[in-house]
Amino acid sequence: MTTPRDLMFVALDAATGNADGMETSRPLEWGDVSLALAGAELIDLLGVEAVRLDEDRLVPGQRPALADHLLDEAASSLVRETPYESVDDWLWRRGRGLATAYPTALEAEGQLTRRRRRLPLRTGRTVPADSAAHRRAADRWAARDPVLTALAAAAGIDDPHAATPPDVADDAVATVLAAVNNAVRELEAVRQRRAIERAAFDNIWRGDGQ
Repeated sequence: MTTPRDLMFVALDAATGNADGMETSRPLEWGDVSLALAGAELIDLLGVEAVRLDEDRLVPGQRPALADHLLDEAASSLVRETPYESVDDWLWRRGRGLATAYPTALEAEGQLTRRRRRLPLRTGRTVPADSAAHRRAADRWAARDPVLTALAAAAGIDDPHAATPPDVADDAVATVLAAVNNAVRELEAVRQRRAIERAAFDNIWRGDGQ
């Protein structure tokens, strides 16, 4: 399995209350999860030397054969012309829709199932199946893998057992994690601004109706 798939399992477990040892202070924002998934892809691509960092630029490396089709798609999408792409640009471009793409892929592979409800005609919500892949992701989470824990935290999943942020020794990985956190904060600022604008618009209309 890959880091983004492990992260997707963790996010689904957190969203559905399907596992202990994780919590969310608020409902997950799937845009945040998408950004974290893009960061997870990039970290795995760094690990197989498909890309390297030159300051904040992504310099493509060798083109390895990757069994995971989404990760292979990510490798294929690397910009191969100078001045190359920044980590930030990658997160926003590649992250678009990943929180949908990964569950779709997992469901097609039989890695997800639907939790049935008692009421008729209710199919319930999609949850991870009891599979070897899901168990490996859960084991990685239980072991407090620093990369997975940091990505999950960026996506809004809290680790109640972590008193301090995980320590990541690899400078390139730490750069990606910092960029993910910055992108999530930027997205939250956009949400807040839009909420204020909507509230102001609603107040105008309520005022006109009085």
